[in-house]
Amino acid sequence: MTQRLIELLLLVVLASAWGWVHESAGWAVAGAVLGAVLWSFLDAVRARRLLKWLNTADTAQTPKLSGMWVEIFERSRKVIKKLEKKTQSSNARLDNFLAAIQESPNGVILLDSAGRIEWVNLTAAHQLGFDPQKDVGQHIQNLVRSPVFKSYLLGTDFNGEILIGGIGVRPSLPSKISVKVHPYGKKRKLMLTRDVTAVELAETMRRDFVANVSHEIRTPLTVLSGFVETLQNIPVNETDRNLYLGMMSQQAKRMQMLVSDLLTLSRLEGSPAPGQGEWNTSDDLLAPALQETQALSAVIAHPPHEITQATASTFMVSGSKSELHSAMSNLLSNAVRYTPGGGSIRSGWRLRPDGWAEFFVEDSGPGIAAEHLPRLTERFYRVDRSRSRETGGTGLGLAIVKHVAQRHGGQLEVTSTVGKGSTFSIALPPSRVQQINPITPALPALSENAQG
Repeated sequence: MTQRLIELLLLVVLASAWGWVHESAGWAVAGAVLGAVLWSFLDAVRARRLLKWLNTADTAQTPKLSGMWVEIFERSRKVIKKLEKKTQSSNARLDNFLAAIQESPNGVILLDSAGRIEWVNLTAAHQLGFDPQKDVGQHIQNLVRSPVFKSYLLGTDFNGEILIGGIGVRPSLPSKISVKVHPYGKKRKLMLTRDVTAVELAETMRRDFVANVSHEIRTPLTVLSGFVETLQNIPVNETDRNLYLGMMSQQAKRMQMLVSDLLTLSRLEGSPAPGQGEWNTSDDLLAPALQETQALSAVIAHPPHEITQATASTFMVSGSKSELHSAMSNLLSNAVRYTPGGGSIRSGWRLRPDGWAEFFVEDSGPGIAAEHLPRLTERFYRVDRSRSRETGGTGLGLAIVKHVAQRHGGQLEVTSTVGKGSTFSIALPPSRVQQINPITPALPALSENAQG
């Protein structure tokens, strides 16, 4: 400030002195005014340079200034540098925050007061079919056409959430997306999305499972209670009494089989997968299963089935003997139950060229249509419900086989042709297969003389 006053006084004095040189008071006054105007012009030029620099705020450049303007420039530059550091720090935190939201398993969408998209993460874009770059600025109602969503977004009650259709793996299988809106700021909205397709599917499966179990148990219970009531209230002869008791015993066994299969499934789902420490030969696994199958065929089939064992080399299989036996017995018993009496059933173990081991069951039954194959391992799914109940199946056998195969790192494979029969296979990976090395006979011990 002092320097500016000195500059002003100096210019005024010099201009006045110039006036006195002309020996006129008027010229002296005019010179003083001219000096003041010149100083104001120069000061305005410096001020303009500073304002121009402030407009760009480029701390790397230094405008030509003098006097107090230099001090103002230096102080302004320090303030701007501090603001730049704060801005950089804020931008870094914002970038980290957005990066974290970008990796969120839930979708996040920011909407302005007019319902336009300000920002969307990749999860939400994938769930709803948005383009995270091109769709910014678009009205979300133009992209999500659901009437339920439109009513929800235009309403005022955002305490609950809604379900809308999303982009599924296939057009025939759309996903289910949960949407929850949180208002914030001045009429802005934060929209959270969550893919609940698996949850909805699990809930549907749970309801179907409970309904199926209830139905499967209700039928034999109805039969049992009916016969019990008959025996309690109506005199019957010995023949009818034995007939009723036989039917009651049949229904009781049916419930026992259902409970046993349910417990098996529960045990398979709740226990750790079998290790590779237990090894059994393929023949040891196959023999008891075939014996049980022949006994079952002799009881329920007339005439009995022609059951043959496929000839193959013997090898070692790693896994739980009880679980593998359960899976093998289920496949063989299914073949017996669904193949007409006198039909052929062929089963055995074999090695594939790729190193996998395979237990297979081939039958000459009626075969299965292609549309049923993907659903065979669903619990209680039956191709022919009346036929299944006649044969005494629970509808859980193939579900058990699938779980056993998966627990051993393998898979259940099914091929079938209507009218020609079916082939069910349990394929196990090479890590659970071991060839049996032939035993090399021991060499006779050499005598001392021979050694010498």
